[in-house]
Amino acid sequence: MVLNTAAFLKFAPGGGPLHDPVPVAALFAAGIIDTRGFAAALYGLWRELTPAVVAEAFDGAPWIGGLAEVLADIRSRGDRAVVVTMSPDFFAGRLRGLGVDDVVASGFPPPPFRAAPDPAGILVPEDKVTAVDRLRAALGLGRDACVAYGDSGSDVPLFSVLRHTVAVNATPGLRALAATGYDGDDLRAAYALGRELRARA
Repeated sequence: MVLNTAAFLKFAPGGGPLHDPVPVAALFAAGIIDTRGFAAALYGLWRELTPAVVAEAFDGAPWIGGLAEVLADIRSRGDRAVVVTMSPDFFAGRLRGLGVDDVVASGFPPPPFRAAPDPAGILVPEDKVTAVDRLRAALGLGRDACVAYGDSGSDVPLFSVLRHTVAVNATPGLRALAATGYDGDDLRAAYALGRELRARA
C-alpha cells in the first residue's frame, strides 16, 4: 500500500553509513540474507528508535492514492481488509488506524528496544499463506473468496495458491504469476481489477 514497500526503513535513526539501512535491504532483495537475517540487521540499526520517530515515519510514508476510499468501500460491503507483511508489527500495526481490519506482521519488541526480536516471530514469505488461510477459515471462507494484492517476491507463495491476484507496481516475477496487474498511483484502479476477478469467478 506504499509506493515504496521498504518505506519503513526511512526511520533508521542517526544517519550516516552505520545507520543506513539501504545496503541491508539490498542484501535482502538479492536473497543473500533472509527475513530473519534482515530483522537482526535492522535491530542493530534501530537501537535509538522511539515511538515518536515511528509515528513520524508512518505519517510521512508514501501511501498509494485512493487507499482511504478503497478501505472504506471494503468495509461498506461487509468484506475485510487484511494486510500480511514482512514489516515490523510496531509499524504495520498502525494500519488499523487507517481502516485495515487485520494486520499480520513480523514481531518486534516495542521501541525503544530492550531486546532483540525473536527469530520465531519474524515472518517468512510462506507465512503469508498460513496467515491468510487461518483468517479465512475463521470467517468460513474459501480461497476463491479472497483477492490478494502484492508487489514483491515475498508475495509469490500467496499468489501461487490464490486464483484472484493483482500485482501492483510489482516485480516482473510476481507480475508474471498474477492474474492481472496494475502500475500507477491509484489503488482504486487496482481494487477494481480485483473486484472484476471475483465477479467473473
